[in-house]
Amino acid sequence: MIGKLKGVVDAYGEDFVILDVHGVGYVAHCSARTLQRLPKVGEAAVLSIETVVREDMIRLYGFRSDPEREWFRLLQLVQGVGARVALGILSVLEPAELATAIATGDKAAVARAPGVGPKLAARIVAEMKDKAPAFAPIDPVMAGLSGGEGVPAPGPAQDAVSALVNLGYGQSQAAAAIAAAVKAMGEEATTAQLIRQGLKELAR
Repeated sequence: MIGKLKGVVDAYGEDFVILDVHGVGYVAHCSARTLQRLPKVGEAAVLSIETVVREDMIRLYGFRSDPEREWFRLLQLVQGVGARVALGILSVLEPAELATAIATGDKAAVARAPGVGPKLAARIVAEMKDKAPAFAPIDPVMAGLSGGEGVPAPGPAQDAVSALVNLGYGQSQAAAAIAAAVKAMGEEATTAQLIRQGLKELAR
């Protein structure tokens, strides 16, 4: 079984990269996010690999990190989530973002992935709830802002998160932005200041 490939990028396809390893070209299917962050053709790259063997095929899936590969495996334990859907989720959410969305119950963030409707997103969040922290770090300040276990958030920060949610941002998005704003401005910042800084974070 192949667990890792280190070689030179030979070519890109719509959902895959061909990695030349000592003259052998391996086709590795990747999330859109992984493909975007791999180097140019002709440059060196390293991928964590998940090898899937079935009666009619052998397929390689490539990831930029081991946590991303672990999430790919974990997501497929949920009924209705196959390799394509798992890659779609990882195309829109980093492992840490996915972990936080699940830990905070942000079904809307998971539902942004192609092929994931509200019911499937709810099932993913429910079934993965206890496993999220094992695969990616969750900011304790952010967890507190999201209503989970963590560092209790100051009142203005909680109000700022509520304001961003009312503007249409997801709970985990808003919590992440305000957590960053609190770190940048300090806990003495007012709600209005945090909202302005949070919007700047979201615009990056």
